[in-house]
Amino acid sequence: MNSNVSLQERIGNYRWTICALIFFATTVNYLDRQVIGILKPLLKTDLGIGEAEYGYIVTAFQLAYAIGMIFAGRIIDKIGTKIGYALSLILWSIAAMAHALAKGPVGFGAARAFLGISEAGNFPAAIKTVAEWFPKKERALATGIFNSGTNIGAIIAPIVVPWLAAKWGWQMAFIATGAIGFIWLIFWFIFYEVPEKQKRLSSAELAYIKSDQESEEKTSIPWLTLLKYRQTWAFVIGKFLTDPIWWFYLFWIPGWLHDVRGLDIKSFGLPLVVIYTATTIGSIFGGWLSSFMISRGVAVYKSRRRAMLLFALLVIPIVFTQTKGISLWSAIALISLAAACHQAWSANIFTTVSDMFPKNAVASVTGIGGMAGAVGGMLVAVFAGNVLEFWEKKGSIQTGYLTLFIIAGTAYLIAWILFNLVAKKMEPVVIETNKA
Repeated sequence: MNSNVSLQERIGNYRWTICALIFFATTVNYLDRQVIGILKPLLKTDLGIGEAEYGYIVTAFQLAYAIGMIFAGRIIDKIGTKIGYALSLILWSIAAMAHALAKGPVGFGAARAFLGISEAGNFPAAIKTVAEWFPKKERALATGIFNSGTNIGAIIAPIVVPWLAAKWGWQMAFIATGAIGFIWLIFWFIFYEVPEKQKRLSSAELAYIKSDQESEEKTSIPWLTLLKYRQTWAFVIGKFLTDPIWWFYLFWIPGWLHDVRGLDIKSFGLPLVVIYTATTIGSIFGGWLSSFMISRGVAVYKSRRRAMLLFALLVIPIVFTQTKGISLWSAIALISLAAACHQAWSANIFTTVSDMFPKNAVASVTGIGGMAGAVGGMLVAVFAGNVLEFWEKKGSIQTGYLTLFIIAGTAYLIAWILFNLVAKKMEPVVIETNKA
């Protein structure tokens, strides 16, 4: 134990400062996108935004997010994480604040589209940062830590947003949360630089970071080239099938609390805090688990595969959320377990990109997968909005939610099977580039 501490002291820990930066950026990212879900009941009563219209507003976000993913990864691979990340955060902070100008479904749709296309830069930039700053054996843990920022943002939102809305109106909820991103920018420009240029980084820690990384390749890789590899398609399939479930948790669980469980907006806080506290634990544990297996000599691909299977299986009980007679807190426990397992799954599937691809392709492949996840989310948003409105008109919105929980419970196992059929051993990709 003491020898491990001594070793870390000799190596240094500046890379974890970088991890903290992308953790807080991801927190801001999810705080900004969660606001509309918290305010859904209020927007329904104040502006007459129904279930189907709300579904279309979410779809506008997903469509723009998918389009943004087409370009975000490519842009970040070209201009680098420092400027690329900052640019993305500036734009999405402005977009979040722009929601305050909306007067109805069309205005919210436009603001959500702006938010979606600008927020698309977060995960390609974050995953690329992890690939640059961490050796492979630490990447899943680092990804789990920064990805837990999604949960912290979702925990903060139900505490802060109802208070802001009650005191100053729903418009201020969007303005205040959107403005937080500009504070992060100050710390980003103070503390971030690529490892080779970071003067605060010791030579020992730089050598450790580079210890199991491939040699740096500066050539940009075209999308069409990346689409030739089955490893790309494995990641695409996994994201397409499972990302929409997270969107469902994020945008519809507040509505479920209101419509099915009868809670008002001021009562959302504790159930949502419990759910997203669980997801924070799940995200970090998911990253730690595969990293732990690797440290014990298990092959990288086997470690990711086993961890992902475990979490896919643990999601399944969410199908019982709408069981007759189940208590509120029993249902919250099932949702918390499933949402935590999503984040644990996510920490591992994100890390497979840097396992399989060279650093100069990581952001691009992450963008391709993110686009697929957003397309899946867009389809689910339209489906969810119309299914819930259909059953609401029949006086049984519970049946609509039952359908959605069944889909949520089965998606991961299907995704795991297809991922492993397409990329059996997650072999590293060797990309031949034409050089002049």
